[in-house]
Amino acid sequence: MDVKFKIFLLLHILGGSVGLLTGILNIIQKKGDKKHRLIGKIFYFSMLTAGFSSLILAYLHPNYFLFMVGVFTLYMVGSGDRYLKHRNTNNNEIQILDWAISILMLLAGLFFIGMGAFNLFKSNFFGLVFIVFGGLGLFFVNQDFKNFRGKSSIQNYWLIGHLQRMTGGFIAAFTAFLVVNSENLPNQIPGFVYWLLPTFLLAPLISKWSRKFKIKKT
Repeated sequence: MDVKFKIFLLLHILGGSVGLLTGILNIIQKKGDKKHRLIGKIFYFSMLTAGFSSLILAYLHPNYFLFMVGVFTLYMVGSGDRYLKHRNTNNNEIQILDWAISILMLLAGLFFIGMGAFNLFKSNFFGLVFIVFGGLGLFFVNQDFKNFRGKSSIQNYWLIGHLQRMTGGFIAAFTAFLVVNSENLPNQIPGFVYWLLPTFLLAPLISKWSRKFKIKKT
């Protein structure tokens, strides 16, 4: 293992570990106060570190799964942070950066679904992981396009977008933790289950918060 790979692997582990811990704290504690914002910033930068380092690791030692998690992580926390900046803007002020992030995820999502279908055709059930993550990415991109064009039925779409994306970033951290430690978990369970378990456990939480906090347009 070369030195460059070791450095980025260490950054990835540190970023993912801090992201996992701070994500848990922000999920269980009160939302919107000063403590929440401080921990949220730590979560944001730690997940950016984990995401960017995973892309570099996937390049140094080609790994499609690591690449997929890195892209999904960067999109979720990146767009989640950007949504907070929409609070005091109108739809004419949505910046090129917002559109660029969403369009890149659109292309990545289509690629992941294509990879998933190809793997399933080859009888590799890990293709389900690509399809689920690619489908989730496209689902959120569709929301982005509606929000950016002023077509959302939710008045405080910026808050709902922030909650959903940051929780999605935590799902990515939780997924990486399970997969890395899957050797210490029951080996009777297929590997792809560990990749999908955090999504199915936490997706209902995203739905619950969305219903609780959203304000419909009148």
